[in-house]
Amino acid sequence: MPSKSPAQHRLMQAAAHTKGGFGGVPQKVGKEFVKADKKMKDGGDPRLSVSRGEKLPTSQGAGLTQKGRDKFNRATGSNLKAPAPHPKTKADQGRKDSFCARMSGMPGPKRDEKGELTRKAASLKRWNCPGW
Repeated sequence: MPSKSPAQHRLMQAAAHTKGGFGGVPQKVGKEFVKADKKMKDGGDPRLSVSRGEKLPTSQGAGLTQKGRDKFNRATGSNLKAPAPHPKTKADQGRKDSFCARMSGMPGPKRDEKGELTRKAASLKRWNCPGW
């Protein structure tokens, strides 16, 4: 799991490079955090790619594949789930409503200069949001 804050990052760096650990953190744990931090890019998210099959191209509805969700979950300790365009449970309906409300309010065009759907529009369509 990567560090959640700059202070935690500094503590884990110190623990990883001090024999026996530092500040109550064992050296082994510090090294695991440092290793996870190295996998992250500057923005704090793991690098995901269409070519490696971790996210879908906009022509296929954008969003992450199972491989991409697994990679993101491992790197950040998150629990991303698959889209729920046709929810079967109340919890999935809540996820869909939340996603649609959040993404519909994001600024940006529906189509790019070439007339193709943007990643935002493609994901809204894939989630079967109202108006798409």
